[in-house]
Amino acid sequence: MNKPTILNAKNLSKSYVQADGTPLQILNDFSCEVNAGEMVALVGPSGSGKSTLLHILGLLDQTDKGDLHINGNNVTKLNEVKRTNIRRSDIGFVYQFHHLLPEFSAVENIMLPQIINGVGKADSSSRAMDLLNSLKLSKRADSRPAKLSGGEQQRVAIARALANKPKLILADEPTGNLDPETAEEVFKMFKDLVQKSGVGALIATHNMDLAKRMDRIIQF
Repeated sequence: MNKPTILNAKNLSKSYVQADGTPLQILNDFSCEVNAGEMVALVGPSGSGKSTLLHILGLLDQTDKGDLHINGNNVTKLNEVKRTNIRRSDIGFVYQFHHLLPEFSAVENIMLPQIINGVGKADSSSRAMDLLNSLKLSKRADSRPAKLSGGEQQRVAIARALANKPKLILADEPTGNLDPETAEEVFKMFKDLVQKSGVGALIATHNMDLAKRMDRIIQF
């Protein structure tokens, strides 16, 4: 049975004007798809446009041309309010650095995006603890980021990205700051959560060993 397509990007192009007035082409007719429960690697050298692509797919930037569909909806030309609502409900982000809020505990960092999205405190706490338990971090729920190891911080960041039950996860070098052993542990848990939750994940990485273990590789 075919899995539903979560992300469908067609012929995306993006350029910027440089200081001397000449255009710099970043993307040129780029197309890709990501299906539910699928983990897709995005690989390519630094400066090839991976981060720009993730910003466009995550509705943080706009394409110059082309069409973008997320969860079956055309989001190419939505206004900023609607783009923000989709980012909040349908898209989760994981970055190379965890970006956890230092004054809040692990469980509170995962609760916050849910509360912002209108979920009550009790329900958001329950969801956060379920995610922490899945990532073997329930005993660290009340710890602030500074008290967590690098791998623990990144697992909390993954849990936060999944907190609102998004359809799509976009990750930019999510294990790039971790040592090989910790990166392996985090990747295994991340992949397991993607498969169990049915979310589609597009992951930019320089780690070809991890990329080869994903469902597909998109080469820039």
